[in-house]
Amino acid sequence: MFRLWKIATRDLGRNKRRSGLTLLAVALGLALLVVTSGLMKGAVEGSIENSIRVQTGHVQIREESFDEDKVSLKWENLLADPHSLAAQAQSLPEVRVATPVLWASGILATGEESIGVRVFGIDPLSETTAPFQEGLVAGQFLTPDDRSGAFIGERLATSLGVVAGDEVSLLVSTSDEQPDEAIFTIRGLYDTGIPAYDETTIFLPLAKAQTFTRTEQRASAILMLLHDQEDADAVAAALRAPGLELLTWADLNQVVLQAMEMSQGIMFLMYLVVLAVVAVVIANTLLMSVFERTREMGILASLGMKGRQIMAMLVMEAIVLAVIGIILGILLGSVGVYYLATEGWYIGEAAAGAASAQTAYGETLYAKFSAADMIPLSVAALVITLLASLYPAGFAARMEPIDELRAV
Repeated sequence: MFRLWKIATRDLGRNKRRSGLTLLAVALGLALLVVTSGLMKGAVEGSIENSIRVQTGHVQIREESFDEDKVSLKWENLLADPHSLAAQAQSLPEVRVATPVLWASGILATGEESIGVRVFGIDPLSETTAPFQEGLVAGQFLTPDDRSGAFIGERLATSLGVVAGDEVSLLVSTSDEQPDEAIFTIRGLYDTGIPAYDETTIFLPLAKAQTFTRTEQRASAILMLLHDQEDADAVAAALRAPGLELLTWADLNQVVLQAMEMSQGIMFLMYLVVLAVVAVVIANTLLMSVFERTREMGILASLGMKGRQIMAMLVMEAIVLAVIGIILGILLGSVGVYYLATEGWYIGEAAAGAASAQTAYGETLYAKFSAADMIPLSVAALVITLLASLYPAGFAARMEPIDELRAV
């Protein structure tokens, strides 16, 4: 067996250019799959993390009759005593913060421009507002007792042609389904790096939002952030009660999770295409090697080497190519993933086009390194390489020694 390995390794060095190009094909193919897998994983997980951070939280409590699509402000669809529910949730050790929020839809306008927006009534002192305070780019953040201030995204301000300190008109539908309009002063601008969110969301202090929409002390939901998102199901179970709907981050991000499942199917097809190309390259390399060494194989056969040994020798050559190519591919792919994990891939305005109210893609996509993904990719590359080597190896094993010796 050792002799066969020695011959296989020596034979690969006969045509260094061809062997080198074959190794490069294997390495680049695997590296491409590693980088693409890491980027896809990072994009999906990043979208979920962004959504949890700025919109859904880990767990929400709502009235069972609340319809998120309609953003209902009818009293029967809102939580009647949100502060007691928030205090109950806050008492659980798994909960980091729980706070009431009020959602409404509206139209934000200046003298010349108007844009449909989502209105969020928030507690400015809550930890859930940290992403917006950290994203402050102009002016100042809201205070709980502010009755005329609004906090909007920098992108939204640019679309309206306003800056911090300017006044805007906000029209909303109230709890009695009648429109109401008021003038607000833009206290500050924020940039979360999530275009679809920054372009459509405006914040008011919770008390002002409740007064403006005539919802009294009611709220649309209790928003919770946990110490560990894996505790979401346990927290939801502990707070479940008649008339209430408990939603976890997985329930609230179904669109992204479904997109992740679809992307896995697309990635599988891509794996097959890339590995098929690698297989063709490997098979071509070994087949050319067989044709070049026909007389040599005839001599080996005449000296007693059996067909299965010749076949094993060529398979060993494929194994050497595969193992070295896989190692190089993992190294190259890891470098690519590391770069995209630290520097990211800036997609700018494309993020706004790819996102929706249920997704939160940032302007920059970051890859996620996953050793668990590399193992099946490496195994698949090795298996495909070995399968590709069977045809040229079998072809060589079936050749008659006399015919091989007659070859020029």
